[in-house]
Amino acid sequence: MTFKYEEQGVATLEDGLYVLEDKLADPAEVDKLARFVRASMKGWKWAEENPTKAAMIVLEADETGAQTEKHQVRMMGEVAKLTAGSSGALDAADYERTVATLLAGGSDPVISKAPEGAWTSVVTDLALK
Repeated sequence: MTFKYEEQGVATLEDGLYVLEDKLADPAEVDKLARFVRASMKGWKWAEENPTKAAMIVLEADETGAQTEKHQVRMMGEVAKLTAGSSGALDAADYERTVATLLAGGSDPVISKAPEGAWTSVVTDLALK
């Protein structure tokens, strides 16, 4: 049986763009980050539409020889489920659920108080306009 954290209400954010505040104060840095997000999302959309080609890129970079085409195509299918329909912007509800989950550790929570100023949409607003 597979338990999906999302269905259990305890899924937390994983991958993301993490940036120091001083970078966000610099318009040139924000522009660079926005271009990175835009290009990344374009690449993920391409990979969704071309799972076998995307798998081959991974295999070409696999110096260990441990990966297989079958596995990488399957993994691209799993990633496509995560990226399908996403613009790349953070969903505020997902952020709030993550904070609540990290605070809910009873006597040993992952964090002890809700973070302030921990996320912004400045970069994705620019990237996706």
